[in-house]
This record gives sequence, C-alpha cells and structure tokens, in this order.
Amino acid sequence: MKKRRLKKSVYIVFFVIFALTIGIVILSQNQNEKNVDKSKDDVNEYTDKVVEELPKEKRMSIISVGDILIHESVYKDAEKEDGTYDFHYMFTDIEPIIKKYDLKFCNQESNIGGKTLGISGYPSFNSPDEIGDELVSLGFNLISLANNHTLDKGEDAALYSNSYWKSKNVNFAGSYSSSEERNEVKIYEQNGIKYAFLAYTTISNAKVRKDYLLNMYSADKAKEDIEKVKDQVDVILVSMHWGVEDTNTPTESQRQIADYLSSLGVNMIIGHHPHVVQPVEYVNDTLVIYSLGNFISNQLSIDLNNGIGLMYGIDIVLDDSGVRFENEYKELVLAYSEKSTNFKVIPFSKLSDSLLNNYKSIEQEYMNIVNGGE
Repeated sequence: MKKRRLKKSVYIVFFVIFALTIGIVILSQNQNEKNVDKSKDDVNEYTDKVVEELPKEKRMSIISVGDILIHESVYKDAEKEDGTYDFHYMFTDIEPIIKKYDLKFCNQESNIGGKTLGISGYPSFNSPDEIGDELVSLGFNLISLANNHTLDKGEDAALYSNSYWKSKNVNFAGSYSSSEERNEVKIYEQNGIKYAFLAYTTISNAKVRKDYLLNMYSADKAKEDIEKVKDQVDVILVSMHWGVEDTNTPTESQRQIADYLSSLGVNMIIGHHPHVVQPVEYVNDTLVIYSLGNFISNQLSIDLNNGIGLMYGIDIVLDDSGVRFENEYKELVLAYSEKSTNFKVIPFSKLSDSLLNNYKSIEQEYMNIVNGGE
C-alpha cells in the first residue's frame, strides 16, 4: 500500500515539475516575443524620427533665353505660300534642351499684335501669332511682355497680345488689359514650390498713357508688388528689361536695381534689352543674369556681338534652410543666318568652323564675359 502511495506521489511530483517547466518555457517565449516586438517598435520609432528630421527638399528647374526679336527678314523667311508662317525649323537644334526644364523663360521683344494692324519689323514691330504658337510648342511657359517695343503699335496691339497669351497655357507678366489685372500679383506653383513672376521695363519707345499696358519699373512699384506676395510664396522671379544696348558691361543703374531687388527678397533676376550677353553673378543671395542677349533676330547682320545669346539653366532648390541654386547650365547660342535667310538658332555645341569661323575661341571670349571675366 505504501509502495502504491509512493509511486503515486512520484507521478504527481513529476507532473508538477513537467507543468512548471512547460510554463517557464512559455513565459520565456512570450517575454522574448515582447522584447522582439519592443525592439521593432523602437526601430520603427527611430526610423520615423529620422525621416521627420530629414529636410523636405523640393526643386524646380528653369531655363532662360533672350530676346525673341522678329525682324522683317525673319518672318519673311518663315512665310509660306498661303500667307501663314512656320518658324519651327529655326528652333529644332535647341528644342531637346528646352524640353528638359520645368520653367522656360523668354522675352517676347516684338509684340504679337494681330494681323489687322499689319505684320511689321523694325522699328515698329508687330509679329505674327505663329511665333507665339511655336514658342508654346517648344514648351516656353514663362513669358515677359515688358520691353521698349510693347507699345510699338499702340493700345490695340498690346490688348491683342494680352488676349493672345491668355489663350495659351503659359504664365506671362509685364503687360495687362486692366488696372485690376496689373495690381494682382499672381501666385503659381511648380513641383510643390510656390512662386511669383514679375516683369518690368525701364525703357519704352512710346509714351505710356495707361500704366497697366506696360509695367514701367519704379522702386516703389516693385516694393509694393513684392510685399503683396513675399509671405505667400517660396520664390520670387523678376524679369528686368534694362541697361544700354550693345554693351557687354552692366550699367551702374542695373547694379543698383539688382541690389535693391535683392534687398526686397527677390531670388532670381532675368535681364535683357542690351541685345548682347552680360555677366551672370550673385548679388547677396540673388542670382542675377544681367543680359541674355538675342535668341532669334536678324542682328547678326549688324555685328557678331548681337548674334550671340545665352541659354541659362538652373535648379531652384527649396528646403528647411531656404532657397539655393544647383546644376548650373550655360551655353551660348548663335542666331545664325545666311545673308538674312535660312535663320536657325544653333547652340555652340553644334557649331563648326564652316558655320562660324574660329567659333571655339569666340565661345571662350563670350563665356568669359558671362562669367564676369573669370
């Protein structure tokens, strides 16, 4: 009897020990799983924190070209038998370059004023709609209308131009159809970056009777416009028609305006009017292109200096530290023609001595000007 009880007691003890062992193993596994889960949570929390602390970078690219100056010989070269115009062949060499950028700027120097007023060249320009159509087809979407030729054909032509550009998917500035439009500084957005685009001229060939038709520059006007939007945008771009024709050196007035606009918070100034290239430099934190020269014109017939323009590309980068510029691209272009026919805009990378004798040394000379004598 005692042996049976002893044997039964042994079984009970063994069962208890076995149960305790299983319990300890299960508890240990649960604890390990909790530790693993906690480790995962710690890793996820750390990763989320690192991601939050990384700068939220945004960027948009912009390329700028100079004056679209459609002389009589240029539009006659583009004229077809039915009286319409085809400018496309003039730009095929630069099209792949332009297409790469988000924003594409040009100065529409010769106003698009409608055929009823008569298509004409220098000194009183009126360009056909087809040059605008071609620019839009190439991707140009940032158009300055503020220059000394804006009022060449009067109020009707300026209003026609305004109406024409409104019908296109582009952003334009510098000439408006009413005071209300002129006083509204529009805000645009590209790749998550909010920007304003303003355009002014310091010169006009005609008396400005209605100030909304041509945005004449003044320090007060620029300050008022910029203060309207500077707290609502990330980047401010300003087109300036300024300086002295045929000189590769910025005037003191250009430099003073650049310094003033910089003090107001302008990030980039795109300059034109001299019809020749001038330096690109920083004024404080503001990127200033003093003059892009001509893009398409017949001024090569006057002088080589007037036949050379600049394509300038850059990335505008925005992060928590502010605005900076990266990936600068600079290339000269030649507004080529053969005795005022067969016009074509040719990048220097596609030139040859047969098209422009000694073009390599010419390129070095003019890039020296663009680089400020570096």
